[in-house]
Amino acid sequence: MGILNKPSFRGRSVQRLDSKGRLRIPTKFREVLQKHFTDALILAQFGEYIAAYPPKTWEEMIESKAANLSEVLPEHRSFLRSYVASAEECEFDKQGRILIPPVLRDQVGLGQDLMLAGVLTNFEIWDKAAWDKQAERDKRDHQKIMESIAAAGL
Repeated sequence: MGILNKPSFRGRSVQRLDSKGRLRIPTKFREVLQKHFTDALILAQFGEYIAAYPPKTWEEMIESKAANLSEVLPEHRSFLRSYVASAEECEFDKQGRILIPPVLRDQVGLGQDLMLAGVLTNFEIWDKAAWDKQAERDKRDHQKIMESIAAAGL
């Protein structure tokens, strides 16, 4: 179990989508999910990738806070439309796979080769080529990122 008794996803894993759009979740991520008695994930589009949350974590971190957003402010409505409205609950099959809905695959441009990246409370599902481009941007901006993280107290 991770910090604050929440799931902690760590590490990266290269995976492949099968021809039907199913993704095998790596054992290290499935083990975290099994400790939290869940047989499903909430998937939501977040820019260039799909964020994958255990349902309880999604409810605590996203839905409970999003419920307090303004229904009038355009930025809040946009967030609700782009992130919350894209959320889909996906159950595991007997082989430990989830079916990523076609609309989510299309919106983020997922090909067959994927990178899954654990980011503590959830994990990200990236098209491998998009991940590589983001990794290059992060490498280029490393100093600026580290300064921002230091300013945040880490």
